Amino acid sequence: MHDEMSMMMQHPALAISFLSVLFIFIIGSVVLTLIIIFAIDKLQRKDAIRYNYPVIARLRPLFETLGEFFRRYFFAMDREEMPFNRADRNWVHSASNNMESTLAFGSTKNLNPPGTAIFVSAPFPTLDEDASQTVPMVIGPYCKNPYLAKSLFNISGMSFGSISKPAILALSHGAKMADCWLNTGEGGLSTHHLAGNCDIVFQIGTAKYGVRDEHGFLSEAKLREMASCEFVKMIEVKLSQGAKPGKGGILPGIKVTPEVATIRGIPVGKDSISPNRHADISNVNEILDFVHRVRIISNKPVGIKFVVGDYEWLEEMFIEIHKRGIESAPDFITVDGGDGGTGAAPMALLDNVGLPLKESLPVVADLLIAYDLKNRIRLIASGKLITPSDVAWALCVGADFINTARGFMFSLGCIQVLKCQTNTCPTGIATHNPRLQKGLNPANKAVKVANYVTNLAHEVEVIAHSCGAKEPRLLKRRNVRIMQANDVSVRLDKLYPSPSIIRSFEKHTG
Repeated sequence: MHDEMSMMMQHPALAISFLSVLFIFIIGSVVLTLIIIFAIDKLQRKDAIRYNYPVIARLRPLFETLGEFFRRYFFAMDREEMPFNRADRNWVHSASNNMESTLAFGSTKNLNPPGTAIFVSAPFPTLDEDASQTVPMVIGPYCKNPYLAKSLFNISGMSFGSISKPAILALSHGAKMADCWLNTGEGGLSTHHLAGNCDIVFQIGTAKYGVRDEHGFLSEAKLREMASCEFVKMIEVKLSQGAKPGKGGILPGIKVTPEVATIRGIPVGKDSISPNRHADISNVNEILDFVHRVRIISNKPVGIKFVVGDYEWLEEMFIEIHKRGIESAPDFITVDGGDGGTGAAPMALLDNVGLPLKESLPVVADLLIAYDLKNRIRLIASGKLITPSDVAWALCVGADFINTARGFMFSLGCIQVLKCQTNTCPTGIATHNPRLQKGLNPANKAVKVANYVTNLAHEVEVIAHSCGAKEPRLLKRRNVRIMQANDVSVRLDKLYPSPSIIRSFEKHTG
């Protein structure tokens, strides 16, 4: 090869001749390839577009993929993109990196769309020296080991399998730094959850991964062993979740690694499909029976998580609680919005089923008050609450705590490519590809997780003080107004409680 190159350098005409032949060969190959593709497209009859527009039609999937990229980075306005717009994602990014949050000139947020929350500034805001610290709250006063929860903002359920080992490690260590809890999600308890020595909420999903027997039912021995861990502070029984009500968890087989399979007790490489509900829970009595059973075995607070559709079953359950005694109540309720997220869900459920949190949370809070259970059952809000205004709104409505999953995914570096189920997550969060996981440094990301909690809590305090409240949990419905379709806002306490839903406690209990 060296001799040939030397010869061509010595004979320019020979070099030109060689390049001409190479050029003709390349052009000929391209033309031949296009002819073959053209023939294939015209001979097939499965795809009408390829038949009518051979060769060119094959570029359509590429353009669709690139269109998604260009919209995200070039064409979508800061507050247009779904499910989370660029402005909200950038706020989480700034909070996670301890960056300055002050802005200049004016807000880019449009306050006119119906449903927009506008907080009511007080004529005499709370002075810094008069502000109070958020007081830790007891959950489960009737169980043997109540939990004193320090943080009002916590990490929602993300299972090991759905997200990676480095991601779980970062969340565990970050939760410890921030003094918040970490929910395991339905995939069971791993050593990675425990690595940071943070407070753990163990979730029991419909498949009961981690605490199931060989038939898929609850194993009391496994539950007792899991609950004996000092870092497991509470247990959450997931009845349903916002992104897929009426459908169990879905973990594609490509993400079921040997380690994930061992923890869940399922075959390696096979799709992990949870039942669409607990086989042993079919009515409100069985919910309370199951909660009582788990609480007696674990000696830990036990709550339930669900997305709201119908409200009548909640009223039935609250009536039954008073018949049995308030100690029989779940220690907490996690209300997930129909706009919640997940690693994988059918579009039919993702888009169309389950009430948004903005509608369901106020009603559940009112039902707890109506049935005199607000001080017994702690109310946790979950579902697309990632910014200070989201959290402050939920506190105004009546939530005691706020959970988020996707907010913490953004703190870990998620860029919302919407490919969580493919095992190709470019940030290393939702993949088990070792090459991609190497980009996620757990030690570095743990600091970002803690920063997110700290800075969000601070910004919520800023809103509370502006409204005249000494600390965030003192925010009330009168402190926020909701924009209506006529461009006039209405105070939230005028919109809720709804007389058509809220009935007096005395009427049902005599």
